Amino acid sequence: MKALVLSGGSGTRLRPFTHTAPKQLVPVANKPVLYYVLEAVAEAGITEVGIVVGDTADEIREAVGDGARFGLEVTYLRQEAPLGLAHAVLIAREFLGDDDFVMYLGDNFVVGGIADLVTGFRAERPDAQILLTRVPDPSAFGVAELDDQGRVVGLEEKPAKPKSDLALVGIYLFTPAVHEAVRAIEPSERGELEITHAIQRLIDDGRDVRSTTISGYWKDTGNVADMLEVNRSVLEGIEPHTAGTVDAASELIGRVRIEAGAEVHGSRIVGPAVIGTGTVISGSYVGPYTSIAENCRIEDSEIEFSIVLRDSRLEGVPRVQASLIGRSVTVTPAPRIPATNRLILGDHSKVQISS
Repeated sequence: MKALVLSGGSGTRLRPFTHTAPKQLVPVANKPVLYYVLEAVAEAGITEVGIVVGDTADEIREAVGDGARFGLEVTYLRQEAPLGLAHAVLIAREFLGDDDFVMYLGDNFVVGGIADLVTGFRAERPDAQILLTRVPDPSAFGVAELDDQGRVVGLEEKPAKPKSDLALVGIYLFTPAVHEAVRAIEPSERGELEITHAIQRLIDDGRDVRSTTISGYWKDTGNVADMLEVNRSVLEGIEPHTAGTVDAASELIGRVRIEAGAEVHGSRIVGPAVIGTGTVISGSYVGPYTSIAENCRIEDSEIEFSIVLRDSRLEGVPRVQASLIGRSVTVTPAPRIPATNRLILGDHSKVQISS
């Protein structure tokens, strides 16, 4: 069995970060989301992985390399334009051959991995298996309709009037039967070859399409709010560890991880939180659910429920929260502007000036 990991796409919902870096490489608990995906693939016993890349191919290649660090053999597959998930399957035909495969969107996050799912698929080998989860706003996703026996009878992509609240999670398992389906469909109104249309073709052809509804944690990390929520979820599972330097004037409370080379001076850190290597925290407060990457400086500032990327600096900043701060960012107080009032008042005037 092989894996097809999708790491193209423009990441418009995460701009301005995706103007300068792929969305799959934005870190969660100081590790890129894509790394969690590749680790999950490896834990499922899959070693051959095709990564579909687009305009950010160079950055993805630099971050992942040949896959050896994950125990994987990685092949890069160039998609010239984001023409849909089914199009990604189409261009990966030669790589996939006649093997079964799991298709995993590189910006999706599932707690618990996919090992059990892959084991079950290998044992029963339906033509396709999809993951579903209940969401409050299904119109933003692909939506599945099930019959009374729980069988998949219909799929729609971002419907205006969803027939259920069951959204497709960005993980799909296929036998080679899907290749005929992706060749048979036409582009949607969005100009894309939709994977939902290909699966619907399998259903219409009488193929065995099954679903698994997950109740565990899943997020599409396509926007800032979801990134912060995934960061929170991952930090919940960290263990306290101090490999850096923490002076006697500092206080660590709860699950706090201080990486090697980090320094904490006269500060209070309340976990869960992680401080990256080479980062200096001085005279500051770092609150729960905060990840600060490597080589940052937090001085005389307060921050919580936030992600700070590498080489950034906060100095003299009052409370920052629910924030995603990019690489090599500097945040400082604005210079104080003296308050001046110029008045031209007639006789018998009454003026109130706020302080």
